[in-house]
Amino acid sequence: MSQQANPIVETPAGTVRGGRDESGEFYRAIPYAAARVGAGRFAPPAPHPGWSGDRDGTAPSPTAPQPVRDFGRLDMTPYFGPGWVRGEEYLTVDVRTPAADGNRRPVMVFVHGGGFVTGSARAALYDGSAFARDGVVLVTVNYRVGIPGFLDLDGAPPNRGLLDVLAALGWVRDTIAVFGGDPGNVTVFGQSAGATLTGALLATPEAKGLFRRAIVQSGNGTGAFTPEQARRVTAAAAAALGVEPVAEAFAPIPDERFLAILPTLAGLDLRTETATDPLAGLSPFSLVLPVQPADGLAAGPAPDVGLLLGTNTEEGNLYLVPQGKLGSSAALGETLFGAGTARLAQAHARISDGRTHLYSFGYRSTALDGRLGAAHTVELPFVFDLAEKPWLHGETGLLGPDPVPPGLAARMHAAWIAFARTGDPGWPAYDPQRPVAELFTASRNHVRRTGSAPGA
Repeated sequence: MSQQANPIVETPAGTVRGGRDESGEFYRAIPYAAARVGAGRFAPPAPHPGWSGDRDGTAPSPTAPQPVRDFGRLDMTPYFGPGWVRGEEYLTVDVRTPAADGNRRPVMVFVHGGGFVTGSARAALYDGSAFARDGVVLVTVNYRVGIPGFLDLDGAPPNRGLLDVLAALGWVRDTIAVFGGDPGNVTVFGQSAGATLTGALLATPEAKGLFRRAIVQSGNGTGAFTPEQARRVTAAAAAALGVEPVAEAFAPIPDERFLAILPTLAGLDLRTETATDPLAGLSPFSLVLPVQPADGLAAGPAPDVGLLLGTNTEEGNLYLVPQGKLGSSAALGETLFGAGTARLAQAHARISDGRTHLYSFGYRSTALDGRLGAAHTVELPFVFDLAEKPWLHGETGLLGPDPVPPGLAARMHAAWIAFARTGDPGWPAYDPQRPVAELFTASRNHVRRTGSAPGA
């Protein structure tokens, strides 16, 4: 139970002392699994042993080891966060709640993006104050990225970053009630790599019963590597490190070495006789699966989960405009996000009995001389209702120098909360025979459009 001046919560692992602000209470850096170091970096997540005394939940968590990513003139710090903040215990969650008072509120669990290589719950864009303000308990998750999280190695379970997210959802099921959340009404949502992980959860048997709804923002239901593609990345990493491509050989290598070889893995040719590179060379890491999540969803038993998903209309601009590159933004966005989102929407709609909802985000950021547009990540400030923050504006800020349209953030944020509460974001369900999407633009009017694929 929370206390007015200094909120304290008793969890199964120990006591956490949080903080309070105008939106409610916050509890940071709570471990959902034991620290993974040395050989443990390539092992499944394990239960945390717990702690004695009050654990400080007011300071942010360390982050997974990760490189610095450069987007030219565009300031992406609010998205990527501070980079690698060293510390062993980074398999943690942050919780934002109106109050840890025993009520049963909707719970939303956010899985960050970052190309399976970077990102953390410390990113400013993931401030959950608006969710707590509006009666939702928000949980943001850190997970393993890069080589520890996603390199496929003999002697190690695949997709360890996904296993971390599963462990975090198990923590939510077992613990969130003491923070004022309803473990029976959980929505998991993610963006970019986090959205691809969220989509994969739909076809993961171990995830059954851990969440009721899912939101996939600019993910890819066909974004997994085949085992053959993953072996190419593993072979290149092992060669760069001068070791055998097995977990035992990777175990003693420090994280600094893993980060140092990442440039040598960039641009690997992952095309095979049966598969293209689903990430178009932008990341050497992804999920490694024998069947794409969209296909697994279509073939498996129907999950009892509602789905909201969509893309931005100019996704590819993020990877071209800041670097001054020429190329087809539409084609890149379709390859990375559009086609895979459409496949996932179609697969879910056929088995979900009217529980699939589609959106398209079309507001054009005026950053970089007005050229950034409705690029990848631009929807996040609106979902989190942070679009007025000054650190997102200016010529190199994600939203550019111009003010955002009045009401757009409130409308999008409210739709996400409505979906988490009831499964209905406020517009008709998606029908593969007549695909209709809610379009979020500068217009004050609700706009719906038809089309063959999200983001097309």
